[in-house]
Formats: sequence, structure tokens, C-alpha cells
Amino acid sequence: MGHKSFEEIVALWQADKKQYVKRSTYSAYSLLINNHLLPSFSGISDVTETLVQDFVFKKLEQGMSQKSVRDILIVLRMILRYGVKHGYMAHREIDVKFPTEREKNEIEVLSRNNQRQIMNYVQSHFNFMNLGIYICLCAGLRIGEVCALVWDDIDIEAGVIKISKTIQRIYVIEGNEKHTEVIIDTPKSRNSIREIPIAKDLLRMIKPFKKVVNGGYYVLTNSDHPTEPRSYRTYYKRLMKLLDMPDLKFHGLRHSFATRCIESKCDYKTVSVLLGHSSISTTLNLYVHPNMEQKKKCVEQMFKTLR
Repeated sequence: MGHKSFEEIVALWQADKKQYVKRSTYSAYSLLINNHLLPSFSGISDVTETLVQDFVFKKLEQGMSQKSVRDILIVLRMILRYGVKHGYMAHREIDVKFPTEREKNEIEVLSRNNQRQIMNYVQSHFNFMNLGIYICLCAGLRIGEVCALVWDDIDIEAGVIKISKTIQRIYVIEGNEKHTEVIIDTPKSRNSIREIPIAKDLLRMIKPFKKVVNGGYYVLTNSDHPTEPRSYRTYYKRLMKLLDMPDLKFHGLRHSFATRCIESKCDYKTVSVLLGHSSISTTLNLYVHPNMEQKKKCVEQMFKTLR
């Protein structure tokens, strides 16, 4: 087995990966490879720990978030493992260190007051695009999931919203040709295929429409053409500005839903299943941050049992 250059190994890895992963995943990998890995490691036959560590510092210096850099490293490690496994390169331990992040990663959510304001506005200024925002606040959908929602996914009798698809624009790189296309696909992971109970107010809002709409139509457009996440995000931003709301990412609606569930003492496993997380640890790490009050209570309770 002869040793190969980094870009040769990348090409072989990509051809192999393409057989197993979703198109959107493959597209995300290709984007990271083309934009970051190939420009940095092309022409290098031996990817050492020092080189990777320098790469990390360079990216952080350019203002990339630690999460994004870690995502790139996940792909790099897969490629290197593949290279070693097939005898294209020597095995190396690569242990990269990140500078300690000082700033706390606070999750952005709406205050209860702001959330109520948005919900009231949607009720008094009804349109289908606004309804989507209301649904996200009541059910915690991801943007691609609400864009792919059709009326048939809303089961009034059972009182549930069925999530089984997502829509996204992916980058397609074929040879030297690059273009983007919109695809409708299964959602993020198997656990993301889920049923979410419909809140009473939402049910009241949707019921009259369900009698008259075409079941195959998309909820946000009430037509056979979906709106894509990019356009919907723009619509959402305009609405938030109009309502004089804080500049919250669309995903913040999902965070707000989850935070309200945790605040109202729902058990964590249920919240995790409602969100479609693949493991409860995701939910715990993101949303469960006991405050001093809860910590004191816990220590008190522990002590009581000793008496």
C-alpha cells in the first residue's frame, strides 16, 4: 500500500462516504472540505498534530467559533482515520487543545413577556407565514421542519403535529460545477421523526382551516410550493423588527419552547422526545442549568435524609 497525498485520501473518503450518508450530510462535509481543509492541508503528505493545532489557532483568530472549528475537526479526523485504516498514511495521535472560552454560552430565548406579545400579534394578524412562527413557539420545530410541514401532517382528531420531513438548500459540488438545490428529506436523525401534541390555542386557530385546505399543500404558503428556510428566516427577521423584539435567531423560537417546558417542570426525558433530540444528554446540556435556589434545595433535601 503506497502512501497518498491528503487530497487523494479526501477524494477516496468522499467517494466511500457518499454511499452511506444523507445527501445533506455529504454536502455539509464537502463544503467544509472545500472551504477549509483542502486550502490548509493540500500538498501535505503528513498531517501532524502541530499542523492541526496551528490550523485551529488560525481559524479562531479569523473569528470562527469553537463549535465550527470542532465540526471541521470531526471531518478531518474521519478522513485521517480512513487514511490510516487503508494504509495510505501513518497513524498519528492528534490531540488538539482549545483555548479556554471565557464567555458563557448563554442560550438565546424570548422572555415570557415577549413570547406572549408575539403570540398575541399572530392571533390578531393572522396569515400562514405568521402561523408558522406560532407553531414553532408551541411545538419547538426546527426551521426546515416547519417549512416542510403540510396540512396533512396536522392531525386535528388525534391532536398532534407529525414531523417526518425537513427542507433545506444544499450545496452540490460535482467536478468543478457548484450549485445549490432545495431538497426535502427525512429530518436530522431517526429521533426527529416525532409527534407533538397541539396546544389548545393553536388547535382553535387551525381547526377552521383544516376543513377547507388541500391536505397536500404546505402550511406556510398554503400552496403546493414550499417556502425555503432562507426566505422564511428573512420574513421572521422583518416581523421581529416590526414588533420591536430583540434580535433573536429563528432557532431561538425552538430554544424558547424548550426553556418554557423546562421552566414548567416537565420531566427532561419528555422534553427531549418532544424536541426530537437523539439523546437526553443533548437536552440536559442545552437547557438544564440549575440555579442557586435549586442547588440549595437539593443540598437541603440530601441533608434531611441523613437526620
